[in-house]
Order: sequence, then structure tokens, then C-alpha cells
Amino acid sequence: MFDLRGYGWMLWQGLELTILVGLGAMALALVLGLLGAWGKLAQGRAGRWAAGTYTTVIRGVPELLLILLVYYGVPTLIQDIAEGAGHDIIIDINPFVAGVITIGFIYGAFATEVFRGAFLAVPRGQIEAARAIGMSRALTFRRIVLPQMWRFALPGLGNVWMVLIKATALISVIQLPELMRNAQIAMGATKLPFTFFFVASLFYLGITVVSMVVQRRAEVWANRGVRRA
Repeated sequence: MFDLRGYGWMLWQGLELTILVGLGAMALALVLGLLGAWGKLAQGRAGRWAAGTYTTVIRGVPELLLILLVYYGVPTLIQDIAEGAGHDIIIDINPFVAGVITIGFIYGAFATEVFRGAFLAVPRGQIEAARAIGMSRALTFRRIVLPQMWRFALPGLGNVWMVLIKATALISVIQLPELMRNAQIAMGATKLPFTFFFVASLFYLGITVVSMVVQRRAEVWANRGVRRA
């Protein structure tokens, strides 16, 4: 039914790998986003400087360039440094790992701003009240701030995920057999560019539709018990 001249299975395999890369990168982006938001809201100048530099650099450099820099540039740099020190080594980065790390770092910068805005949206009176009744900073964050942060952050994080999953197509340049790369291989073998790129676009659209449904349900769950104005 979905043979496509014998290459339909390649698109399904590429779809699976695309989703795996997206999930891994999103998990990393969430961790980096929380750390980045904490740094930007920290009282220390070092934390604010580190977080600000991270978000500025990552958001200011094209995604494709960062992917090429991590996959091709970093191993070459390490090898050149080692050669200068009298060591002959070969660095070979797995394209899956390179893709997850690079995409995760890129969208961690965007998640940083989402979490920062979500933290600022939590009513300060609730935090002050928690501190007034003797809650520690850690307990206040875990029981008062974090649950509400997720509620405010969900719409923004949903947008980050949808843009992130489309950005996985860029890692086709490092030969990872994800959806876009396999569509290119199938197109080259069959000379049917419209067919395979159109089917690939439907797959990406399908991921987006499913993601929107999941996001909507997550937002309803997170907002349960919240009185609407």
C-alpha cells in the first residue's frame, strides 16, 4: 500500500529516527532551558553573564552552521591540537549523538527564554508567602514555583518542540538517515523528487498535528482547577 517503488520502508525508518532525535534533543533543551533561566535570574553576575552569552551566541549563529561546526569542525580541531602535542588520534562523532546535542543546545537557548518568562509570571506574593511560613528556597521552588512554571511554559515549549522537529531535517547534511536524508536517497534512486519530498512533508505535518493534540491535552491538564477570568 505504501511501497513507493520499494522505498516506502525507508521513509518509515527515517520517520522513527527523526522522532528519536527530536525527543532526545527536546529533553536536552529542557534541561539547558531550566539551567539557562536559572542563570539569567540569578543574583550573581557570573551566572547572568554565562546564560546571556549562551542564548546570544546560540540564537545568533545559523543552525546549519552549528551542526557542521560540531560534526566536522570540533573533531578536526581536537585532532589538530593533539597532533601539535605529539599524539595521533582520530575523533569520529556519531551523527545521531551530534544531531541530538547540537539541536538540543540550539533550542535550549529558546527554552531558556520560555522558562524565564514562565518564572516571572508566577505571582511574587505566593513566593513571599511560602518564604514567610518557613519554606526553604528549594521547597518553595519545588512546591510553589515549578508546578506553575510548567503551566505558563507549556504553550511556549510546544512551539519550541514544533520548530525543533522541523529543524531535524538539517542534520541530513551529516549523513544521518533520518526522514529528510532517506527521502533524498529515495528521490535520487527513483528520479521522483516531488513524490518523496511531498510524502516527507506529510510526515512532518503529521508529527505537528499529533503534537498539537498532545500539547492541547497537556495544557488542559496543567490548568485544571485554575479559575478563568
